[in-house]
Amino acid sequence: MNEQNGDEAPVLVRTRRGVGHLTLHRPRAINALDLDMIRRLSLALDRWEHDGDIDAVLLDGAGDRGFCAGGDVRALYDMVVEGRVDEVHAFFREEYALDHRIATYPKPVVAIADGITMGGGIGLAGHARIRLVTECSRLAMPETRIGFTPDVGGSWLLSRAPGRLGEYLALTGGTMDAADALYAGFADHLVPAAHLPALSEALQNRADPSTPTELVLLFDETPEPSRLQAARPWIDDAFAADDVRGILGRLRDRPEPEARETADLLEASAPLAVAVTLEAVRRARALPSLRAALAQEYGLVLWFATTQPDLREGIRAQLVDKDRSPSWTPRRHEDVSPDLVDEAFAFAPAPPLWG
Repeated sequence: MNEQNGDEAPVLVRTRRGVGHLTLHRPRAINALDLDMIRRLSLALDRWEHDGDIDAVLLDGAGDRGFCAGGDVRALYDMVVEGRVDEVHAFFREEYALDHRIATYPKPVVAIADGITMGGGIGLAGHARIRLVTECSRLAMPETRIGFTPDVGGSWLLSRAPGRLGEYLALTGGTMDAADALYAGFADHLVPAAHLPALSEALQNRADPSTPTELVLLFDETPEPSRLQAARPWIDDAFAADDVRGILGRLRDRPEPEARETADLLEASAPLAVAVTLEAVRRARALPSLRAALAQEYGLVLWFATTQPDLREGIRAQLVDKDRSPSWTPRRHEDVSPDLVDEAFAFAPAPPLWG
């Protein structure tokens, strides 16, 4: 049964044989999330939570480019530039509530992170009970590249990656393939893209007592070795340094070409975003729950979006003027003071709005 009016809706909502099926449906934008989509997803989960005919949820994305490229940052740019602060608050508050809802949903949520899955897409797929990737998957939290910080519970996932991979992935915005995502803890199973239709059909036609996890294991394949795992020696050494300047120094001293390339990338990234993000991942390691990490992130994103110029400048350079020449404030890593980083974490403590 199709519960949405027409096939042009930004989220397709269907139910069939005990499975609630949610499909992000903005393929031209790689299913980038806006507030309307967040509300549609939340409404469907509300409706199905106590529906005895629905015992599992399948979450995927339309098109062949990816599951979800993240939040609609161009729309966010317009909100910030036009001073629509209430809309900025509403977007992040409701997005985080949805991410936490997926993480704590009483029925299994099976998320398929096929293709590009970044930022807000990780918020949806990364907290599901059963997280699938394919050979086409490309996962990342690239927020520092636009003068921002990983959110949507990303700091929670990053802080629990092996060794210092969390710092590396957070600061660089590095892309993970399927093997990397499994190794770093962002996914649970690799299912070849060609098998996804059969998996969907199996979920709808399963026979008791088969669980969604048991069915997924029928299609699961062993990935190739993770390149991140192989790079752990230089990543763990460099990203264990106390601060960003120390990380840069260690990267420059390493013999691996990849380490020096990473230093170049960090030098070009927003210094304030990199410093705050490093602290966010390390603080998240000591937090007790995803909910606590979301609360920390909520204060940080509001600080960046409403008091600092870098987010606006980063989006301008990447997506509006597309000159790829952002002017960061401060301009250099050595000019980021510890007091400024502390200010970010003291800003607008988030009330208990989810969970």
